[in-house]
Amino acid sequence: MAVVAVLINHQFNMKLHYFISVLFLLQLQLVSAQGPAKIRFNENWQFTLQDQLGYRLHDIDPQAWKPVELPHDWSIKADFGAAYPAGNAGGALPGGIGWYSKEFKLPAADQGKNIQLYFGGVYRYAEIWINGVYLGKKPNGYLSFTLDLTPHLKFGNQPNRIAVRVDNSKQPNSRWYSGSGIYRDVYLIKTGPVRLDEQETFITTPEIHGELGQLKILSKLNKLSRSNGVAGNKYQITVWDPNGNLLLKKTGVEKDGQIDASLQVERPQRWSPIAPNLYRVQLTLLDKNNTVEDQIEKRIGFRTIRFDAKTGFYLNGEALKIYGVCMHHDLGALGAAFNKSAAKRQLVMMKEMGANAIRTAHNPPAEELLDLCDEMGILVYNEAFDMWKKRKNKFDYHIDFPTEHLKDIEAWVRRDRNHASVILWSIGNEIREQFDSTGIALTQEMAKLVKSLDPTRPVTAALTENNYVKNFIAQAEALDVLGFNYKHEDYDKLPIEFKNIPLLASETVSALQTRGVYDKLQDTIQLWPASSKDKYVVNGNPDFTVSAYDNVAAYWGTSHEKAWLAVKNRPFLAGTFVWTGFDYLGEPVPYPYPARSSYYGIVDLAGIPKDVYYMYQSEWTDKDVLHLLPHWNWETGDTVDVWAYYNKADAVELFLNGKSLGTSAKTADRLHASWKVPFEKGELKVVKKRDGKIVQETSMRTAGDANRVKVSLEHEKYATGESRDLYFVTAELVDQEGNSVLLNDQEIEFIVKGDAKVLGTDNGFQADLRGLHRPNRKTFKGKALGIIQKIADTPCTVIIRSALGDQQIMI
Repeated sequence: MAVVAVLINHQFNMKLHYFISVLFLLQLQLVSAQGPAKIRFNENWQFTLQDQLGYRLHDIDPQAWKPVELPHDWSIKADFGAAYPAGNAGGALPGGIGWYSKEFKLPAADQGKNIQLYFGGVYRYAEIWINGVYLGKKPNGYLSFTLDLTPHLKFGNQPNRIAVRVDNSKQPNSRWYSGSGIYRDVYLIKTGPVRLDEQETFITTPEIHGELGQLKILSKLNKLSRSNGVAGNKYQITVWDPNGNLLLKKTGVEKDGQIDASLQVERPQRWSPIAPNLYRVQLTLLDKNNTVEDQIEKRIGFRTIRFDAKTGFYLNGEALKIYGVCMHHDLGALGAAFNKSAAKRQLVMMKEMGANAIRTAHNPPAEELLDLCDEMGILVYNEAFDMWKKRKNKFDYHIDFPTEHLKDIEAWVRRDRNHASVILWSIGNEIREQFDSTGIALTQEMAKLVKSLDPTRPVTAALTENNYVKNFIAQAEALDVLGFNYKHEDYDKLPIEFKNIPLLASETVSALQTRGVYDKLQDTIQLWPASSKDKYVVNGNPDFTVSAYDNVAAYWGTSHEKAWLAVKNRPFLAGTFVWTGFDYLGEPVPYPYPARSSYYGIVDLAGIPKDVYYMYQSEWTDKDVLHLLPHWNWETGDTVDVWAYYNKADAVELFLNGKSLGTSAKTADRLHASWKVPFEKGELKVVKKRDGKIVQETSMRTAGDANRVKVSLEHEKYATGESRDLYFVTAELVDQEGNSVLLNDQEIEFIVKGDAKVLGTDNGFQADLRGLHRPNRKTFKGKALGIIQKIADTPCTVIIRSALGDQQIMI
């Protein structure tokens, strides 16, 4: 009966999502009839990895090309290989040059409208043609851009053709995996000839006094309307509260193409990580007949932010330690192709761990990621660049920086400044101009531009030089907050070297781990590699793994525990951003190929937590946490280091086969309990007591051989209401008693029956060379993940096939 109830509930939710989608489309049609229309433009594209300039022409026939749906990353569709010029630091995957083509028609009724094409992100060097007419080139692979198609379009039965050339052939151009292609959403935007300028629309909540909050709306008409002297248009501002109730309306008349309006909101509900209250603000442009000409809608949050040099960060007037993680833009087996539910999965896992902030390392994210952060109450440290004029790779952004950086800064800030979640603008990470005087002028130039576009948020950069006289970015005295990466042993020097300026640990840790691997524990933290003299670790593990005990780090970093304690105990540090929340493709320190993805994450590439996840959860949340490690399958005669992460107790007690092995507790410099235990088959159990009473316990048993595959499904938790929401199917090996089996990995295949497809599979192992797009995967330490997407709203079956027999699950 429980299974039936789950299926009925699931089908109801699917129908509800479908109903909401239909309502959205109807609303879109109504709006387009009387104003703007924003139409997702991801379907029916053709793609080829051949390169011919003739592909730009209107009359080409791309039928032999591969049909694709955007977002699309062509690199992730390959198997990993040593010969690709990006190297294993770039993910050991190919770049190249690709062409996209799409034919579409516009109804005759669209004549006279302004029609634009919005690209959320194209990596890299995108060139675009409409009907054979060249529209321009966009070098930056991480920023969105909009192109005006209006003068070049055909209407009625005459077809139009968009052609996009994407050039990611010059490698290496990144220190991590970048992906290749049109990897974020594309929209077709239709408006009237007189319209609001999206980039000039800025809604702020500059002041909150007592029970009154100020709402300020700035906007402009589009340049053509202003240049033609269009004036006297009426506008209407409508505000809904976080519960969807109509709060207020205000009308006015634009002046000289400008809108500058202020409203007061009584008792505004504040936006915060605990209560991410969002108000909906709609700005409508009306003609003389009160017909809608254009409309822009934003979600805003009433919140105040402040950084203090002595006491850290304040949100809404209250001190808040920033518990942050750095996040790269790839989504594991999906590569760079953005999917909102996959991104939500990462954010939910980080928030459940206790994180209240992310750093978009080291480039602007998809705008939809910021939407999620607004909704979920996650603070965002929004970063623009990983380099300026001085390169880190031969073909990286330094080539384009001289001509593009100010345009890119402007596009970045204008796009993201309406998001309540964004609290910091970072103009760079570990920039090499720190070390010479050119850093002064560049810092001043960019910081000044950011503040002219958004005076409400502080500007920062992630620095490595902690000596003021050697740090020319700091000497520019243009930054509002200074972020420092690593060197935790020097934290106490920072307020002395950099006086009277707020400080932040913008990047910490760089510890290395492979989930489920436990090497013999050493007395000191192992540095892999040991110093900058070594490109790779010497005498690492021959199987390219790293122990999951929190005891191995890159030479510039330290353990998770030491890094967090260094920030936790210093009020002048506003918070921390751990490198990293998730493993990511590329940058596989400490190993050469075949390692092809990072070891830094708190969660592995498949989205399975490593043990240290529970250390953070025990420190950053009020949840009752008790986590025991390692597994309990060893050899007779082994002595095993047993750890427990816990909170909300004075100590914890360990039992082996019912016999107490004593209590252990955290200390001033250690955030786990520990015991050395001679191995003995059976049950290992840890018990947590509070006020003398047992409040929590957890245990593990020595496992037998793998007997079956246990299957679990995650979907609703990460659903966003879109048709592209994914189903995450985890396959776990268990023995006859249901105990997890880590040491007897099996080949697994994910098979779908019905209107669905397998987008990718993963097991979290950083040196697995099978392409992540493939439907079959060997488990690693007993687990593997399948990512499924439904094509239609009909029931489908997922079969998980192995030598242990078939298991199936309905989606």
